Amino acid sequence: MKHFLRMLIQVCLFFYCKFLWRCLKFVMRKLTGRCELQRICYNTKPGASRTMKIETSLRDSKSKLLQTSVSVHPDAIEKTIDDIMELKKINPDINPQLGISLQACLLQIVGYRNLIADVEKLRRESYDSDNPQHEEMLLKLWKFLKPNTPLESRISKQWCEIGFQGDDPKTDFRGMGLLGLYNLQYFAERDAAAAQQVLSDSLHPKCRYSFAIVGINITDLAYNLLVSGALKTHFYNIAPEAPTLSHFQQTFCYLMHEFHKFWIEEDPMDIMEFNRVREKFRKRIIKQLQNPDMALCPHFAASEGLINM
Repeated sequence: MKHFLRMLIQVCLFFYCKFLWRCLKFVMRKLTGRCELQRICYNTKPGASRTMKIETSLRDSKSKLLQTSVSVHPDAIEKTIDDIMELKKINPDINPQLGISLQACLLQIVGYRNLIADVEKLRRESYDSDNPQHEEMLLKLWKFLKPNTPLESRISKQWCEIGFQGDDPKTDFRGMGLLGLYNLQYFAERDAAAAQQVLSDSLHPKCRYSFAIVGINITDLAYNLLVSGALKTHFYNIAPEAPTLSHFQQTFCYLMHEFHKFWIEEDPMDIMEFNRVREKFRKRIIKQLQNPDMALCPHFAASEGLINM
């Protein structure tokens, strides 16, 4: 009975607050002559703060047009903006900047949704040793990480030298599918010196962890941060328009760098402490992402000429 009453009170409070919020929005529009979308765009700086407020406003709207605008096809965004301006009775000639700001925010919002779909597709695709493209990527990973050491054969103990668990790396990709391989190859190719340094450090007796396996684990961390929405802060601050798979892979590289440093700082007794260290690292990253101005990778941050002005 007490549980039922508690639930009833929570439901009543929810609807009461929602009613008050709608009343407040109505009063603010009358006082300022601007709708909520206008107030957000004019009073909030570009980046995650603005885009996340716009996203919340659109999703919480009672208008079907506004609710569905966060999931339209990228090609339909311009028309959607025109429809929103018409619905809100906003003259685009008097408010030219509003359309530009809304368009940039929607590109980020829709782009984030599409990025999740792209990443999920790679995660669900299993490594296939009969697929020449998959095999080529795997062999490139070896070449980038061990440029001066030829791989003696496709099935080889040598794979353990870069942190796989056995003779055939394909078995290690089961959890994250092709996504793990994509990320590892991206790191090894695009940030070769750093990747080789991290690999070298990981082999040191004081550091000792499996580079490739840790990379797949960090891929899992990045994936969960993306799907949970935690990475919105980061992506909305660094991607002037739609975040892409490259942005995700750059973020993976950053997380690999930071986890490696964190592992050394923690100085665990052995690899058995991996889950503890990983969880502590995850909590630190999530705490950082709660800052609306946060950009995890400053060197990938958008310039001051951010499009959603």
